[in-house]
Amino acid sequence: MVLKVSKRGTIPPFIVMDVMRDANEREARGEGVLHLEVGQPGTSAPDPVLEAAKAAMAGDRLGYTDALGLPALKARIVRHYQDYYGVRVDPERVVVTTGSSGGFVLAFLSAFDAGDRVALASPGYPAYRNILKAVGVEVVDIQTGPETNFQPTPELIDPAVDGLIVASPSNPTGTMIHAVAFKALADFCRDRGIRLISDEIYHGITYVESADTMIRHMEDAIVINSFSKYYSMTGWRLGWMIVPGDLLRSVECLTQNLFISPPTLSQFAGIKAFDCRDELDANVARYAENRALLLEQLPQAGFENLAPADGAFYIYADIAHMTNDSRDFCKRMLAETGVAATPGIDFDPGRGNRFMRFSFAGEHSVMAEAAERLRRWRR
Repeated sequence: MVLKVSKRGTIPPFIVMDVMRDANEREARGEGVLHLEVGQPGTSAPDPVLEAAKAAMAGDRLGYTDALGLPALKARIVRHYQDYYGVRVDPERVVVTTGSSGGFVLAFLSAFDAGDRVALASPGYPAYRNILKAVGVEVVDIQTGPETNFQPTPELIDPAVDGLIVASPSNPTGTMIHAVAFKALADFCRDRGIRLISDEIYHGITYVESADTMIRHMEDAIVINSFSKYYSMTGWRLGWMIVPGDLLRSVECLTQNLFISPPTLSQFAGIKAFDCRDELDANVARYAENRALLLEQLPQAGFENLAPADGAFYIYADIAHMTNDSRDFCKRMLAETGVAATPGIDFDPGRGNRFMRFSFAGEHSVMAEAAERLRRWRR
């Protein structure tokens, strides 16, 4: 007897995780690997976060919290928006989530029905499209390139879509949407009744100017953020959303049933993360050094056409003059140099065969050694 298997799980893999598996297997054989594949800070959570976690373990039973999060953490997030952006947020609209991934699931399930159409930029974070497909939502690709800074513009968006996802800074390109363009996108969506979701998980990690929040331009946008990137807390699985009032009860019911509540220990620890800006900004200063090194030295290895990487910790490279198969190229590069990077096909199903992504979140010495190995490889 053949049992039924749901089609929801027949989505593409997150290829960067496959690359990391291959890199880990190489390391297990005793062969060195320079990790430029995974978008994960190379640093631990700040010390006050760790101390808060220890205190919570010693003094709290760590049971369930409110489904929408600890009131103290929600209040601290509200204060962060006032301090960092000069924007007032109603604490009732703050929803603490199980990472930004939990936020995307809640946003997509609350805002869209099966058969709805949601637009997003290609290249872009692959989990957007894969989660949307898993819940029966049609993905509408916006083909972006250097001419639009790899970001969507109103002229590129089908006005008949039900939703739009934007990310600034973005993964994989590191490009940003500046304030005037943010307002234009907000006005476009407001005028056409398009639900706008703004992924802001790389806020704090910028090199040219600070990132702007969509809340400033569109009150009923859904904003998603995370403790994983700037706050260096990937494994703590903690994030948050700013949810418009018309979706709040839906999000609450969904999170009650899907997640019960976010991780309690992580929430107690996360309260302290906002007080660690000096340490966290020092991490960003190191990313900036890595970025400068790679932007200078990758072209010497033949990687000449690079996105500007104004934020996040990625460099997106056009390698069409080297290959038409980025997955094979990255596999050969790992095998022959020990440098692990991510094929662009992960981020752009249509054109990613001629792009790849480098992550520069690791140690500066790793970036320097990787650049040197790639120069020797491409001679």
